[in-house]
Amino acid sequence: MSAKPSFMQDLAWRLEAFLYDAFAAFTRALPVDTASDFGGWLFKTLGPLTPVQKTVKRNLELAFPDMNEAARKILITRQWENTGRAMAGEFAIMDRIVKDKDRIEIEGFEKLEAIAASGKPVIFISGHLSNFEIMNAAILAAKVPYMITYRAANNPYVDDRMRATRAAYGVAAFAPKGSDGAKELLIALQNGESVGLMNDQKFNRGIPTPFFGHIAETAPGPTRLAQRFGTVLQPLTIRRLRKARFHVMVHDPIHVDDTGHKAQDIETTVCKISAFIEQAVRDNPEEWFWVHKRWPNALYKTAQLK
Repeated sequence: MSAKPSFMQDLAWRLEAFLYDAFAAFTRALPVDTASDFGGWLFKTLGPLTPVQKTVKRNLELAFPDMNEAARKILITRQWENTGRAMAGEFAIMDRIVKDKDRIEIEGFEKLEAIAASGKPVIFISGHLSNFEIMNAAILAAKVPYMITYRAANNPYVDDRMRATRAAYGVAAFAPKGSDGAKELLIALQNGESVGLMNDQKFNRGIPTPFFGHIAETAPGPTRLAQRFGTVLQPLTIRRLRKARFHVMVHDPIHVDDTGHKAQDIETTVCKISAFIEQAVRDNPEEWFWVHKRWPNALYKTAQLK
């Protein structure tokens, strides 16, 4: 059981939650596309002024070393705009986006319907592409029994609001990252529920995998779950068509390698996932989450010495 927060900590959390509510109310008062535009403008304007800009620049240097400076500047601006649209402009209005059937087109929807009809769970995987909440909406549209894992916000009041926002567009089952969340995922899979995980962020002590020509540590959890339950990894990708309109692609499943050497099979399968996500990012680089330090810290320290 976590310790009770101090009075000042609780007060700070409540103030932050009040500001969160005010911003959410503001975006919900706007038409959907206007809210998306506002979020994009906000991050495009303020993002480059934050320390995170250094991370974005370094990530793009590592991923695209031959890109000229002019093209890199354009990409930096566009990725800030997409991140702002998804995180600031669209999150609070996801229920309105999902209810408008014209805003999300799904290619390969029959694959999701087949998963729902089978009664057998799969491990849905994707990366932080475009508005990654759309992955959940697509899966739920096919009526697949489904649980997501997520990183709980440090502020419990804000975390409650984020869970409520997701519940408003259909996500009713959550497993926070960590040991307790892992147990919940196992129970869900045993009960025939599929689970959804992002598999594109740095995971300390993960599997070393090639990613844009550098070694990155990648979480083996999704692959281990697929191996344990004898199921497949089902990848989805999301692209923004324009403003708050999206295209979801349901790809062919990735099968866990089965050579009889379980540890090796996990490593080679994780490498396949990493290669899949790299290609998805290369296909649409302006819509990936470049604000995250994907590679080992040493590569970022090297940039500071230049």
